[in-house]
Amino acid sequence: MILIERLPFELDDGIAKRAKIGLIVLATDYTIEHEWRTIFHHLNGVALYQSRILNDDLITAKSLKAMQPRITFCAELFTPGTPVNVVAYGCTSASIAIGEEKVFENIHAAQPTAHCTTPITAAFAAFKAFNANRIGVLTPYPAEVNKIVAKYIADRGVEVPVFGSFNEDRDSNVSRITPDSIEKGVREIIKRASVEAVFVSCTSVRLVEACKELEVSLGVPLTSSNHAMAWHAMRLAGIDDQLPRFGSLFELPLP
Repeated sequence: MILIERLPFELDDGIAKRAKIGLIVLATDYTIEHEWRTIFHHLNGVALYQSRILNDDLITAKSLKAMQPRITFCAELFTPGTPVNVVAYGCTSASIAIGEEKVFENIHAAQPTAHCTTPITAAFAAFKAFNANRIGVLTPYPAEVNKIVAKYIADRGVEVPVFGSFNEDRDSNVSRITPDSIEKGVREIIKRASVEAVFVSCTSVRLVEACKELEVSLGVPLTSSNHAMAWHAMRLAGIDDQLPRFGSLFELPLP
């Protein structure tokens, strides 16, 4: 055997020459990674790194809040020794139950220089980008969680004239709600009240691939937890690429 050691090599900027984005995924979420890969596949030089956070499949205020002390550890796992540009915490209802600022505090304990986002943080940014303040909301959550979500949005000055839910309390079931069911739910929302945009909450919900077609059909701006947070993470990282194939939001800058 001929052994050749110390072969010469060169270094470049790797796959993340434009940005490194870290995504914290719920252990029970079977959707967000697929939807984010679908989007980030079109962004050369933007790398996506994921870690998973332990959570309970049963969606309750208590189980959502229980994730808070685990966030820092998950944020440490992306690229040890190398900071990421943005960290996104992938749970809408937990971000509300814990509080956005508390989520950011836990992320910054591990990634002090990173920009931070959550699905609800991104949703508020999307509403501003749409110049919309009357928002129709669709969720899969049980009533206990819906009350928390509706109050959180209203307390921040956003009007919610119609709020619909599938009232499902298992995250693993939410990921199996069909795109057709989501579309019917969204259409029911806009039938019931005049709205300036529609927000579909929960990172387990599948909407990204159908968003543009449905948005055009509705004639109303449309976004979801995964959709808004992917856009927000891109923009926070300084990525201004327009991706109209994913709907009108991906043609807009940060407000």
